[in-house]
Amino acid sequence: MKTLQNIPQMSTQDMNNSDQDSEPKFRPVLHALTANPGAEMMRYADGKKDIITLGQGEGDAPTPDFICDAVAQALKDGKTFYGPVLGSNELRECLSDYYQRIYDLEIPAERVFVTSSGSTAMHLSLAALLDKGDEVVAITPIWKNLLGAVELTQASTKQVSLDYIDDQWQLDLDKLFSAVTEATKVILIVTPSNPTGWTARLDELRAILDFARERGIWVLSDEVYGRLVYDGVRAPSFLDVAREDDLLLVVNSFSKSWAMTGWRLGWIVGPRIAEDKIRDVALYNKLCPPTFTQYGAMEALENGEEFLKDQLALWHSNRDLVVERFKAMGNVSMSYPASTFYAFFKVDGEDDCIALTKRLIDEASVLLSPGSAFGKEAKGYIRLCFAVSEKRLTEALDRIERVICK
Repeated sequence: MKTLQNIPQMSTQDMNNSDQDSEPKFRPVLHALTANPGAEMMRYADGKKDIITLGQGEGDAPTPDFICDAVAQALKDGKTFYGPVLGSNELRECLSDYYQRIYDLEIPAERVFVTSSGSTAMHLSLAALLDKGDEVVAITPIWKNLLGAVELTQASTKQVSLDYIDDQWQLDLDKLFSAVTEATKVILIVTPSNPTGWTARLDELRAILDFARERGIWVLSDEVYGRLVYDGVRAPSFLDVAREDDLLLVVNSFSKSWAMTGWRLGWIVGPRIAEDKIRDVALYNKLCPPTFTQYGAMEALENGEEFLKDQLALWHSNRDLVVERFKAMGNVSMSYPASTFYAFFKVDGEDDCIALTKRLIDEASVLLSPGSAFGKEAKGYIRLCFAVSEKRLTEALDRIERVICK
């Protein structure tokens, strides 16, 4: 039997090699993830005093009481146990009714899959569709987190940018279709667009879906901002032109319309053949959406129209204020967004959006999001979220003007 005395001693070199071998091993894809400039800018601003934050996609209104009260009652009633993987039957039926009432569409409850956040809805969709070596054609500018979610699947992304013509963002369908290859598995689109406010027309949606249908390609549509329009009740949706069995997944969220960003609750609408597959992926992801928060979601769907109307009135006024102020500055260009609560603008002579965003933090104490966070062709632009009080927005614009109009 060996004793402590006759066990061979390790050399310093052996100990160093052992330390290296014992280092935690992570998936190579995590080391290759591209940086998120928007998140990096938030870290840069962290801890600085008197910062006005307009860099995130949310307003400053808290979730309204009637939604919170429904959740408080659910908690009192003991609604704290595991629930169905794809959401409660009650909420799925409520979403089906919502599509009938607001969209005039017949969407059966079994085609609605409730998720713990719109981001999770996107991750579940991508995980169900993509393998290593697959390709996603994404219309940009686009929220960086969606591109990062594709990276995690080890699929590749081909970016097709909207064109900026005559102060408007426009989609070139020929450019989009020519980007598709045999490796393309998914066309990814956000409409209305974060960050540009561009919204696809019904004929554009139909053309994309017809093209994808002919080639057996999935369309993955992020329609989180579908209710944030300033003309009409809602934006055109792929669901308006889709067949029930189309290879189409539409992602949505409770976050923006009803001031529920921190609640992390969303949903997917898909074909019936997707229900079991999305359930399989969700089962090993979060098991189920939070049970009690779903009662707040139902309250939002059934009684949240007046709150949304009031929010849209504020955002409409704020949009006009931003457009007027930037126009008066004389060195800022931006489109007139027909939807969302974002101004995506460019300052003459300022091509480095990272440097300018840092200057605005350092010299104006205003946090915005650099355009490079939204795709390769968005460098030089900056995104401002105007879903805040008029007073707060005015103060931010005053500070920005002092920096960019020196």
